[in-house]
Amino acid sequence: MFIQTESTPNPATLKFLPGKEVLVEGTADFRDADSAATASPLAGRLFEIPGVTGVFFGYDFVTVTKDGPDWQHLKPAILGAIMEHFMSGAPVMAKAGPAAETSQTGEFYDKADEELVITIKELLDTRVRPAVAQDGGDITFRGFENGTVFLHMKGACAGCPSSTATLKHGIQNLLRHFVPEVQQVEQVS
Repeated sequence: MFIQTESTPNPATLKFLPGKEVLVEGTADFRDADSAATASPLAGRLFEIPGVTGVFFGYDFVTVTKDGPDWQHLKPAILGAIMEHFMSGAPVMAKAGPAAETSQTGEFYDKADEELVITIKELLDTRVRPAVAQDGGDITFRGFENGTVFLHMKGACAGCPSSTATLKHGIQNLLRHFVPEVQQVEQVS
């Protein structure tokens, strides 16, 4: 098994491509070892590596966030853990654990704005999310209120030094262009 790695705009996050489907639907974002261990055998295994502080699963990739150790010291252990997991045939997510997160969870907006929200979501799904996934992350719609779009950044995007620029200069400008009712974009956790 050959696992490719790609750098991301976030220097504390590295993207791993195992050449297999990781999650068929949705994404999963883990920020602590306890939730990871109960929800995902793979995430639990990755959190056992000292220095790992976050694990994110996309369709065909795993991003790992670290603190402290250099990638040259962590990368072999992470590659080994991912390879062992996929070679074992174990599932990525535990069946009893929480379901993978989808873009439909925790949304808020006025029903009168439903057509605008549909357009915003379509733009996010077709123009923004594929580009962000290339960088090892994901952005999901959370709400729309008084001209403000609220988005949740996950994976490599969470805590990335360039995430503010991505939100304000990239996504905000795109949404304003196609949906004039959008005045600004804010990040929520």
